[in-house]
Amino acid sequence: MAAQRSSTDLTGRVALVTGGGAGIGAACARELAGLGAVVVVADLSAERAGEVAGTIQESGGTAFARMVDVTDAAAVDALVDDVVGQLGSLHIAVNNAGVAVPMTPVADVPDEDWRRVMSINLDGVFWCLRAELRAMRAGSGGSIVNMSSVLGTVSRAGSAAYTATKHAVIGLTKGAAIDHAADGIRVNAVGPGFIRTQLLVGRHEPAALDALAGTWPMGRLGDPEEIGRAVAWLAGDAASFVTGAYIPVDGGYLVV
Repeated sequence: MAAQRSSTDLTGRVALVTGGGAGIGAACARELAGLGAVVVVADLSAERAGEVAGTIQESGGTAFARMVDVTDAAAVDALVDDVVGQLGSLHIAVNNAGVAVPMTPVADVPDEDWRRVMSINLDGVFWCLRAELRAMRAGSGGSIVNMSSVLGTVSRAGSAAYTATKHAVIGLTKGAAIDHAADGIRVNAVGPGFIRTQLLVGRHEPAALDALAGTWPMGRLGDPEEIGRAVAWLAGDAASFVTGAYIPVDGGYLVV
């Protein structure tokens, strides 16, 4: 009798991770590759994407690096076409590329900050999601994970612009899940809490980070790898009946 495939085994799957050159995106790419997926690491920085793909290859995985600006719909379409053309299909996509802007009260948010966070965090997710859905619909289905945030359901002072994008990502996820369930495509969202990445560390002094970590039940910041494991679960067969879900990975932040 043939051996049963593990629900965490992603061998033979092709995965695309945007914003894969650092932080949470890099952790997602490494986790998917560690479970057997062929991973395309896409980032605005070709150098960072190449470094992450290189570490995956050094660990025995299979990865390729691509440069993409997710605010450019044509560039996103070309990336997905290239992935399918080179690797034959697209089974998993993680739409992680995102940016934060300076914390500012709504009345004082500059036009350029509003447009920047919207163009990357919302428009960019939409361009990627649309291209991936088209590719998966033409293939044999797949799983898409959009990166929201704990600020996809609540907010913090000075964070309205960022919060608006992360709320919208959850709505977009739910709509896509309804529209494409019959195509064999699952679409879910993950809501990281405060994760120890350069994006977070670069915006706070060490004492402020410690104080932040102490404000919720688990009393610590999360690690990028903890988000990567949640994403990999959603991507694989263990989550075969999960679509349209928003899953916080936040150390209990939202229950306080």
